[in-house]
Amino acid sequence: MRPGWLAVWLCVWLTAGCSGPEHEAGFAGLADNVQALDGFEQPAPGDLLVFPDDFGPHPAHRIEWWYLTANLQTEAGEPLGLQWTQFRQSIEPRALDAERPEPSTWPLQAAWMAHAAVSYQGQHWFQERLARGDLGQAGAVAEPFKVWLDHWQMNASDRPDHWQLAVSQGQPGKDNHWAFDLALNNQGQPVAHGDNGFSAKSGSGEGSMYFSLVNLEVTGTVTLAGEQLKVHGKAWFDREWSSQFLKAGQQGWDWFALHLDSGDKLMVFRLREEGGHYQSGTWIPRSGAPVALAPDQLRLEPGDGSGGVPTRWRLQVPAQGVDLELVAPEGDYTNDGLFPYWESPVSVLGSHSGVGYMELTGYGD
Repeated sequence: MRPGWLAVWLCVWLTAGCSGPEHEAGFAGLADNVQALDGFEQPAPGDLLVFPDDFGPHPAHRIEWWYLTANLQTEAGEPLGLQWTQFRQSIEPRALDAERPEPSTWPLQAAWMAHAAVSYQGQHWFQERLARGDLGQAGAVAEPFKVWLDHWQMNASDRPDHWQLAVSQGQPGKDNHWAFDLALNNQGQPVAHGDNGFSAKSGSGEGSMYFSLVNLEVTGTVTLAGEQLKVHGKAWFDREWSSQFLKAGQQGWDWFALHLDSGDKLMVFRLREEGGHYQSGTWIPRSGAPVALAPDQLRLEPGDGSGGVPTRWRLQVPAQGVDLELVAPEGDYTNDGLFPYWESPVSVLGSHSGVGYMELTGYGD
């Protein structure tokens, strides 16, 4: 689950024609904007995931993203959280096999945005990068897998299930420099959410195609203000695309991806709207097939907060014996880009222990 409205708003940055009433209408305006398909393809129940193709771009769809969160430890055993996301926002639809325009014509079929963040010892480093498509500055390919924006890159290495993720921000040797260079080893098959990959986002049927890799083992280094830290741990990778995402009246969402010490995994999201919320999720047992969770099969309630953001949550999945308290560490984990949102690691307490990540959008200003 990702803030697709961030990708929609890339067109505001790139084209004056996209700035209009939706600029003043907030989430409702964005929802109205994405309901009109305007030639874009829209996922629906019955659509199938195709691998490895679906790791690559979907230019016939309006919005998509590649997204990784990692719960890591340093050699000293200190927790460190890490996030990387790349968004693609189409301005106009295009078939995957269509001939690409010459870069010299300065084409604008799609805009790209990348986010990266590191959370460590109560501090949060974040950076945002923007690019136009079709110029070589940013893009994605399915095989061999690669996603890039400038020198920020995720790509397959010597084997298809071994990836490398490299991000560097600021000038090396200076206090403003931070970076990470990680090796990712995928140890499981893709998990399809919802109805074989179609993930509904409202009771009226809006949705996206959505799958995850939930068993990524991570090793590498993170550099903060000149100090290089060796890290290891686990990561969660999301892949999602759609052309019709938010429903009018939805105000934001809350998303959680959890690695439980039992070996089970759990993804849950909630879209907030007046008069009630739409929620769903996936229970991923250590052994056996994933279980799609209907709205009435889980309970998700916010608790205490900081700065208007709920940083403690209670999550229950009664059929699986799950009753959890999710707690963010002390600190401010706002990704303060064009459209701020909260992205933090969480500790898992209660019926199960573990770690994970949460993303909260649409709170405060």
